[in-house]
Amino acid sequence: MGSPASPAVWTIPVWRPFGDALVSGLLERAGGDRMALARGLLILPNHRATRAIRDAFVRAAEPALLLPRMVTVGDSDLAEAAGLLFDSAEAEPVPPAIEPLHRRMLLARLIGQTPLFGMDRVDAATAFRLAGDLATLLDQLTIEKKTPDDLHDLKEKGELSDHWQRNADLVDMIRRLYPQELARLGLIDLTDRRNRLLEATARRWEANPPPGFVVAAGISTAAPAIAGLLRVIARLPRGDVVLSGLDLSLPEEQWEAVRGSEEKPGEESHPQHHLSVLLDRMGVSVREVKPWPGKDDGPKARAQIVAKAMAPAAYTDDWYERGAKQRPLDGVSVHRFATPADEAQGIAIAMRAALEEPERTVALITPDRALAARVAAHLHRWGIQADDSAGRPLSRTLPGSLIGALAGAGAERFAPAALLTLLKHPLVQAGEQRRAWLDGVRWLDAALRGPRPASGLSGITARLEGMRERERKAHARAIDWWRDNKALLEPFAKAMNSATLEPASVLAAIREAATALCGEGVWRGQDGRAVADLIGRFEALCPAGPDHLPHDALPQLIRTLLDSETVRPAWGGHHRLFIWGLLEARLQSADTVILGGLNEGSWPQLPAPDPFLAPRLRRLLLLPGLDYRIGLSAHDFTLALGARQVIITRAARDATAPTLESRLLLRLSALARLEEGALPLGPLARMIDAADQVTRAPRPAPAPPAAERPRRIAVTEADKLVQDPYGYYARVLLKLSPLDPLDGDITPAWRGSMIHAVLERWGKEDHYAPGRLIPRIEAELARPEVDPAIRAFGLPRLKEALGWIERQVQELKREGRAPLFAEESAEIELGDVRLRGTPDRIDRLPDGRLAIVDYKSGDSPRKKQVTQGFALQLGLLGVMAECGAFKGVSGEATAFEYWRLNKKSGSFGRIEAMDADKDDPRSLSEFCHERFEQLVADYLTGEAPFTARLNPDYSGFTDYDQLMRLEEWYGPQG
Repeated sequence: MGSPASPAVWTIPVWRPFGDALVSGLLERAGGDRMALARGLLILPNHRATRAIRDAFVRAAEPALLLPRMVTVGDSDLAEAAGLLFDSAEAEPVPPAIEPLHRRMLLARLIGQTPLFGMDRVDAATAFRLAGDLATLLDQLTIEKKTPDDLHDLKEKGELSDHWQRNADLVDMIRRLYPQELARLGLIDLTDRRNRLLEATARRWEANPPPGFVVAAGISTAAPAIAGLLRVIARLPRGDVVLSGLDLSLPEEQWEAVRGSEEKPGEESHPQHHLSVLLDRMGVSVREVKPWPGKDDGPKARAQIVAKAMAPAAYTDDWYERGAKQRPLDGVSVHRFATPADEAQGIAIAMRAALEEPERTVALITPDRALAARVAAHLHRWGIQADDSAGRPLSRTLPGSLIGALAGAGAERFAPAALLTLLKHPLVQAGEQRRAWLDGVRWLDAALRGPRPASGLSGITARLEGMRERERKAHARAIDWWRDNKALLEPFAKAMNSATLEPASVLAAIREAATALCGEGVWRGQDGRAVADLIGRFEALCPAGPDHLPHDALPQLIRTLLDSETVRPAWGGHHRLFIWGLLEARLQSADTVILGGLNEGSWPQLPAPDPFLAPRLRRLLLLPGLDYRIGLSAHDFTLALGARQVIITRAARDATAPTLESRLLLRLSALARLEEGALPLGPLARMIDAADQVTRAPRPAPAPPAAERPRRIAVTEADKLVQDPYGYYARVLLKLSPLDPLDGDITPAWRGSMIHAVLERWGKEDHYAPGRLIPRIEAELARPEVDPAIRAFGLPRLKEALGWIERQVQELKREGRAPLFAEESAEIELGDVRLRGTPDRIDRLPDGRLAIVDYKSGDSPRKKQVTQGFALQLGLLGVMAECGAFKGVSGEATAFEYWRLNKKSGSFGRIEAMDADKDDPRSLSEFCHERFEQLVADYLTGEAPFTARLNPDYSGFTDYDQLMRLEEWYGPQG
């Protein structure tokens, strides 16, 4: 118990489980009086700590007993209220606190009305995001009891650069305007309210100590108001302050270096720094702190090595000598994995193994939420339910992702990719109607492939209704389905039509659209209720917030809003297995503790830069520096290392690049030999999903019977057959064709089809008249279903290319060469098959013979491919012409030309003439005819296998590599 002369401040060392040790000491004090605890008060940092202490009482309670009253004072993020205990009816009334979202909206409006970063005003999404950073800064100023005058005076002395000066001016101005807004509403900040309550409680208890005992346990926050209350509690007749993990063995000179002085700042990144600040503000020397009574067993020797490993840099001069005498750290193993996937698998294996021992508890502690989610997914494979107690932001829940998808679709003006992402969302039309709904969405997906249509739902409708007859027949189901269902989105689309959005009306439209698509079920369950509550509060507070919201800022606003709140899982996970974040792990304990993600940037996390106050100004204001959180992470690391068995893991690389080992792990490795445990997690992680033996698959070579092979082939398909038999098999026999991308650029296939259609009409309707081709391409791209961006970027290039064709045709006409035939399909019997083809153009040469012309807007065969027999199209069209397949065309084909429309050497268009090999006496038509007959005998009337990648030099990266399972057989063996 404390007194003014001898404050009662204790610490529970890291090697003792905090909750069990605290409860054991309290029970020992209570003796046999079962009512003694009920007359006391426990002040704890947060609700998670309250649950941990309550569980410790349950474990120790034999027989049952009445627990002390437990209240929270706020955690290290100062994000939780102090509790009703401190709001006494006898004290002067304290105004209510403003709701956090309401405050953020007010700050966002002030930011949005202020010129910032060289802009007259920022949009609502940017203002809302910056308001979160500004709210954190204002909290720090309030917590540290800094006034606007402090900021103004120091800003004048700061000699800041222009950038920081403008930002500091903004903070200075808002810091003065914001209290006026609060006064108008009759509210105060939560941090200000808590400061007032804590200070009033400290004064009241100092004058009239409570009759029962008061124990403040596990509080590490060094805020002046909290430190002031702890100062009073430590000196109450029945008061105690119990700290967690204060290192009493730290040499005095090191403690002073960690603590710092007026001349030299302390080591903020040291795990004991925040406790030194707290003790100083409590007016307590570290030498006055005593170990909490109780059984002192645990890995004490390990804790001493860990403490030495965390020494300030100036006191590491003997590390080289100590490192030479490294010895294993009993109970601690380190496992290094190649990838995060292997790490998650290894952690799951270790947790699964720990559960094999009866009554053994195991916990994963990691700040990496993606790693935690992966581990939980792996455990689910074994039927183990593991909930991440750190929770998930609402943006990662199903209802939250639906709201984000709606915002994305609206901002993108219902572009196909964003629209289909929304329509395929798991909550949309969930239930019995889901299968029919997905059928319709897939039909729509197939119909919208290709370049982006015009914006809005009307652009989707125009694309579907404006299809040519053949496409309309192919996509009739999609057209009908869209007509029946587009009404679900029309009210939302109408709300998105204005040039600048009004946040409240847009949120209401999003909410109504979500209900229309999903029914009321979207708002059910823990996640649905949380999202509905957040949206409802945001809608109600929109008049207090910013009003400038461009379309492209809507998704960012929604994402920031949903990320601002977290939903934690309800009870129901495995009772001996836990996944904790760093904050959740404080004051918790488990038999086996796994520390995951020990990489720089993860543990410790990189300090987030302050966008408003320069580091120098923060130092002048005596605010915690950016390294302060690194010190907290280091303290979490040392606390976790107090468990009886500790497993440390890290991955050598993340999804994009190699990683750096955490500085905390590097320090520990310098003084201790960290070895892998008895369970080889790395090899097990790699082996668990690996096959016992991998046998390379044979090269696919399907060989259907001759009777099932086609007897009809197009000249373009003959090229595919000779180059890539398997590709021909997949496309023609299996009828599998690749889909165009959604929202793609102008693809070669789309551009080629459009150019051929325009050239066909120019030839058939205008008879190649000069001056008529360019207006046709302009009219084609002016169709309402064509996206304006495609029109703006594609039309200039197409006009140049088609202008070249028009000039070239007129010039050849003057030389006596005349277009004779264009874009008409025909078939002939050629051997045992029917050959069909559609020439782009056939010209009559001055000598009466024929020229075969093929337009190429993309890649086209090279001369080597033609002479080697891997490009038969031109030659086979010549064969058909010579056989009289095309109406009104007769004669010998002697010229074969590719008219390439792509750009080369700064200009569009060139003609490449093709011939048979110079040493071959046959014409190109004769050569291709003989080559074709051999193909027919092998593949169409014969039973030769359609071997995959038979001609790798010509098949390249085909569309069917995945179908042929290329990586399972191609390349070197072994």
